[in-house]
Amino acid sequence: MHVLYVHQNFPAQFGHIAAYLVEKMGWECSFVSETPAGNAAGVRKIQYKAAGGATANHHFCSRTFENTIWHCDGVYHALRDMKDFRPDLIVGHSGFGSTLFLRELYPDVPVLNFFEYFYRPRDPQSDMDFRSDLGWTLEDQKYLRARARNAMILLDLVNCQLGYCPTRFQKSRFPSEFDQKLRVVFDGIDRRVYHGHGESLRPALGLRGVRTIAGVEVPGDAKVVTYCARGFESMRGFDVFMRAAKIVCREMPEAIFLVAGTDRIAYGGDEAHTGGKTFKQWVLDQDTYDLSRIRFLGRIDPFELARMLAAGDAHVYLTVPFVLSWSMMDALSCGAVVIGSRTAPVEEMIRDGENGLLADFFSAEDFAEKILRVLRDPAGHRDLGRNAEAMIEREYSLEAVLPQMLKLYEETANTTSGLEPAHASAPPARRQVLSQNQSSGASQVGQSGGVMMGGSIGGVKRVGTQSGSVGRPGGGPKRPGSPFAG
Repeated sequence: MHVLYVHQNFPAQFGHIAAYLVEKMGWECSFVSETPAGNAAGVRKIQYKAAGGATANHHFCSRTFENTIWHCDGVYHALRDMKDFRPDLIVGHSGFGSTLFLRELYPDVPVLNFFEYFYRPRDPQSDMDFRSDLGWTLEDQKYLRARARNAMILLDLVNCQLGYCPTRFQKSRFPSEFDQKLRVVFDGIDRRVYHGHGESLRPALGLRGVRTIAGVEVPGDAKVVTYCARGFESMRGFDVFMRAAKIVCREMPEAIFLVAGTDRIAYGGDEAHTGGKTFKQWVLDQDTYDLSRIRFLGRIDPFELARMLAAGDAHVYLTVPFVLSWSMMDALSCGAVVIGSRTAPVEEMIRDGENGLLADFFSAEDFAEKILRVLRDPAGHRDLGRNAEAMIEREYSLEAVLPQMLKLYEETANTTSGLEPAHASAPPARRQVLSQNQSSGASQVGQSGGVMMGGSIGGVKRVGTQSGSVGRPGGGPKRPGSPFAG
């Protein structure tokens, strides 16, 4: 069985699964991306290059589509001349559009697309319109562009055999006409990295000495609050967090905030309203903050990030109704007591008072009150963190989601609807259809050519901090290469 993965970046959402299929099931896995060619944990890496892209001469609303077409073109040309190369299943990230032209090369090969978001302008529960509190007015062309940004996503929805979204909320954004094509399967949290360290990094208050957390020396009596984001921006509620942090610092002198992330704007176009400043600087200019107690750490290694999350007394996460950040799930997996915004993506994961706390996105006072409640009695709130970690291990860890992902691969590989007859220029067919028979505990090719799936999911590789390894790259709370989530 040969699976071809397609994504701008490597390893992105697919590397850990590819490594598992190679190591545990003996499958052949290839990965085409813009990163250099080579081999990583048995996964063959193929590089493509986009030879063009949108310019100022293109219509503002068509530039996203123009860019995705060039990625389609790059992937097509990278594989076109590889005459002996033929996958049995193609798995790609929608939005980049890079799987679309592969129907010309492999017309009878099933495609499974990963879908993160469908844009819905003029919706108060959308990424564009939720932050009405800022009083910012969006230009008409931004709304026009939003309606056009779904063009490649819609083409992918038609072209693929099946698709999947990581959360129910994200799936709910897509048109109901495609509901039967979409499944919900989360990416999977690597518990070898993101775990609670058995509470050893978060000792009881009376037992704490001076600690060093993410390079910061923390006094023994300090109460630690953490926050992390790909970029400091309005869509992730950075301004609300800062106002809440100021209140907590005023009310509790021993509180300290550790903030991981970069001073950039990834989504939402904040720069159009900040007078050329970063959103972080714009927020800091609105008020005075004690930056000796709100410590900005920059981008940090994922192992160090995990240790920080496992050492804090509380973690703050906000998002508008948009793609859920990995960082919140990582924090839950580290046993953090998460105070999250009462918005749909967060409410899907956090049950208020059971595995975390929810606060009004628009109320810094509500966030501050919840943070202070936890800091005044960390021990009394530890069950929230323990329940959160248990939920991730049970439902969202790699071990929990890999069987679901493999079942989805099997369903896609056995789907023939929408496939086309072989073209004269296409490589000769050697497609292997996954067998419904899963009685075998090992991967094997039966006499009919079908591949039977099975085997242990333990020991799967996903960490991408070392050369040649497969998994999420370093940098903590970002989703490298993704046009959506942070």
